[in-house]
This record gives sequence, C-alpha cells and structure tokens, in this order.
Amino acid sequence: MSEPPLKFILEAALLAAGGPLSLDHMQTLFPAAGIPEKPRLKEALAELSQDYEGRAVEVVEVASGWRIQVRSAYADWVSRLWEEKPGRYSRALLETLAIIAYRQPVTRGEIEEIRGVSVSTSIMRTLQERGWIRTVGHRDVPGRPAMYGTSRQFLDYFNLKSLDQLPTLMELKDLDQVHPELDLRFPEDVPAETEQQ
Repeated sequence: MSEPPLKFILEAALLAAGGPLSLDHMQTLFPAAGIPEKPRLKEALAELSQDYEGRAVEVVEVASGWRIQVRSAYADWVSRLWEEKPGRYSRALLETLAIIAYRQPVTRGEIEEIRGVSVSTSIMRTLQERGWIRTVGHRDVPGRPAMYGTSRQFLDYFNLKSLDQLPTLMELKDLDQVHPELDLRFPEDVPAETEQQ
C-alpha cells in the first residue's frame, strides 16, 4: 500500500489531535527514515489551507502550532452544539487581562495602580485556571511580588501567533470612530440619557 499524500496525513493528525500541533510534533508522526523537513510540512499545510478555501473550516497557525478550526463566521451555529455557554467575564477580569497582555511582565500591584482599584484574588485565579496567564518571575524588590505574563494558551484561545498580532492601543482607541455602529461600551459606561433614547 502506498503512503497517502503528506497533506492528508497532516489533516488526519490535526483533526485527531484535539489541539494545535507544532512542526516538531508533526515530524514525530513519521518513521525515522521518512521524516519530512519542516519546509515540506509548511508546504503541505499551505496546500491543505488552499483546499479549505471557501469552506467552513480553515488551517490556522497559532502560538502552539497548527490546527484545523471552524471559521469564525460559523461560530454562532457551531456553539449551539454545546449546552454549556461560554463563560461571561466581568469588566474587571477583562481589564486585568488586557493590562497583563499589553504591559507584561507586570505585578499585581502595578495592575492595581493602572486600574486604580484592587484586583481580587478570584480574578487572578480565574485567569490562571483558564491558562491565560502565568507567573513569569518575581520582581527584585521587598516582598518579591510575582510578575505575570500571558501564556501560549492565551495566544491560542484568541487565535494569535504572537503578541505582535494584538491590536495597538491606538487602534483600540480609534475603534469607536472606525465603527460607530458598534457600541462597545459596558452598560455602566452608557450615560442615563443615552439609554433612554
């Protein structure tokens, strides 16, 4: 029996893996005598990606490697497969995560200084349990506070290959002007007279 095309082997592995696969991990799928070089793997992944063009799934490279995923345009339908609704996160949690993502490595005290309020232990615990942040070291000051940074899981969850793909703070500031039809404010930020209109 002849060996199937490389892109089909990779497709099967990506579908079965249940998470991203790095090129190194893909190479372990093959016997020592037939390990494809990384450029050949990338070429096969590009071919597979081309095959998926115009379909509901896509091949995406994230921080931990490559994966096959449903295109975001179909998320509303696919999400109905699971009874459990995705977690709703508080404004405080999202602000804390954003500060860590943009200012890392950062201590809890620095986060509190930026936000102007204390950060609850439950927020930090939730971010760590989700695997979105991790302790990256300790600041060399009295008390040696932990310094936090984002993890590969954070990048994978938000479909990023690296932190360089985060929107710049200027882009975030200009979002209201670019898309005025989107009201991205939290309910507590909307003035009372606007709500009644």
